[in-house]
Amino acid sequence: MHDRHDLTDAQWAALEPLLPSGGARRGRPWADHRRVVDGVLWRTRTGSPWRDLPSSYGPWKTVYNRHRRWSGDGTWEAVLAELQRGCDVGESPWSVGVDSTVVRAHQDAAGAPHLPPADVAAERLAVALDDHVTRAAARPTGGRIELQEIGRSRVGSAA
Repeated sequence: MHDRHDLTDAQWAALEPLLPSGGARRGRPWADHRRVVDGVLWRTRTGSPWRDLPSSYGPWKTVYNRHRRWSGDGTWEAVLAELQRGCDVGESPWSVGVDSTVVRAHQDAAGAPHLPPADVAAERLAVALDDHVTRAAARPTGGRIELQEIGRSRVGSAA
C-alpha cells in the first residue's frame, strides 16, 4: 500500500472480480490491476496531472491508458453499477450535487472545434453528438450586434 487512501484488502476483494481478467489479451500481460486502480484513485482524488503520478503506482502512461480504455469500453460503468447494487435498498434514489464554484474549465478550454476521440464510442461520450444538436447550434438566434461609435474627446483640447 502507498498511503492511507489506497484500497484496503476488503475493498479490493469486492472490486477485483468486477475487473477484466486480461486473459484473452494478446501481447504483454497487464500490470497489476490493484496498483493501477490505486493510481487512478490517487489521480482522481488529487486532481494532479497524469505525469505527476507517484512511481509507486507504476508508469503514469500505463495507469492513464488503462483508465482511458476502461472508460471507453464501459468497465467503470459496470463496476459502479455492480457496487451500487443493493446498497440503496429502502433508500431514496442517488443524487449528486456539484458546487459550481469549484468546477472550472482550463483557460485554454474556450471551445475550439475538435473531433471526438476515435478510440471511444460516441454513445460513451458525455457530449451529445446528434445532428439536431449541431444544427440547433448553427441556427441564428435572432440577436444582433450593433456597433456604436463613441466620440473621442480629449480633456482640455479646444474643438
